[in-house]
Amino acid sequence: MDVRTRSTPRAAKAAVPPVLPLDVRMMHAIAGAIFVAAALLIVAAGLAWITRQPYFQIRAISVQGELHRNNLSTLRANVAPRLAGNFFSLDLQATREAFETLPWVRQAVVTRWWPNRLVVRLLEQHPVALWDNEGRQDRLVNQQGEVFEANVGDVEDEPLPTLGGPEGSSAQVLQMVHRLQPVFARMDAGIDSLKLSSRGSWRATLDTGAVIEIGRGSDAEVAERADRFVRTVAQVSGKFERPVQYADLRHPDGYALRLKGVSTTIDAPAAGAAAARAPAR
Repeated sequence: MDVRTRSTPRAAKAAVPPVLPLDVRMMHAIAGAIFVAAALLIVAAGLAWITRQPYFQIRAISVQGELHRNNLSTLRANVAPRLAGNFFSLDLQATREAFETLPWVRQAVVTRWWPNRLVVRLLEQHPVALWDNEGRQDRLVNQQGEVFEANVGDVEDEPLPTLGGPEGSSAQVLQMVHRLQPVFARMDAGIDSLKLSSRGSWRATLDTGAVIEIGRGSDAEVAERADRFVRTVAQVSGKFERPVQYADLRHPDGYALRLKGVSTTIDAPAAGAAAARAPAR
């Protein structure tokens, strides 16, 4: 009987690597991990050493943007002592907040400038009115209707109206000023102050000295009431040739009017009703 055996080629035997014992493989893996960790530690230590070098300490602050009410020396004197860290570790958020706490600064944008400088771009507050609430006289209103604190003496030469109202109503009051100013301008008067009471009633004081009780209602109703008054009041004030001292527009069919030196009440259907009612359209 012919029995033949098949031998494995040498090349095939050589292609199969020997299997290392488990403990040897674990030692190799641990050694590789230690090597990688050591390399990372060396890199981290090098970076930490570099970032601590005096070369990267903040040496200059470049301030750009609006600087009408602030000067560079004041800004640096107030903010520089509050900066902590160098070019890499400085907290930009905290730095921005430090600038925005200064009077007249509404917004600050802070960026790093390699290798040891900061660039700060400022947007200043633009006051459009004084804000009088609960007896406080040290606040103003900006173009966005936001209340901010600043030195009111800086704007004493600017003809700003005085606004007032419940906390959080500054934007609403400013919007109403913009709506009523063109109305009273038709009687050659401007708004010296506008107050919104806690019950939602409006009261305007004109630069002529006249006090106008406009009352409550939607913005459209308040504006319409003021418009009706302006369109008709000249018929009475012109008749008596006296300026308006006080007007109460809260009456449904007319308004009460007081002229300087003359006191009268106008309501429908009295003879003076033409001055109390807007003409039908």
